[in-house]
Amino acid sequence: MRTGSEPVTARSALRARLWLSVWGLVWAVFGTAAFALLGRPGWAAACGVLWLVATVDMAVVLRHIRQGPHYQPGRDVPPYRPADSRPPPFRHPPQHGHP
Repeated sequence: MRTGSEPVTARSALRARLWLSVWGLVWAVFGTAAFALLGRPGWAAACGVLWLVATVDMAVVLRHIRQGPHYQPGRDVPPYRPADSRPPPFRHPPQHGHP
């Protein structure tokens, strides 16, 4: 059920993103070293750029994790405010009196 507050209460999978950043960082470091040793400076530079991107992404993710529940609520925090179980009160449509 949509409540209309999804952008306010949305949560990101920061821990998954952190591990993906670590995985990308490891491969970027490996690729940079391997291509540098093989004498491929263009590919080494490309892997170096990926290394930089993965490092920046990891720093942003770690910053958001350390900021606490504002960005990463715990498992005990519901993803959205539960909807009222009561149905909305019935309202009669307005009646206009014409002369």
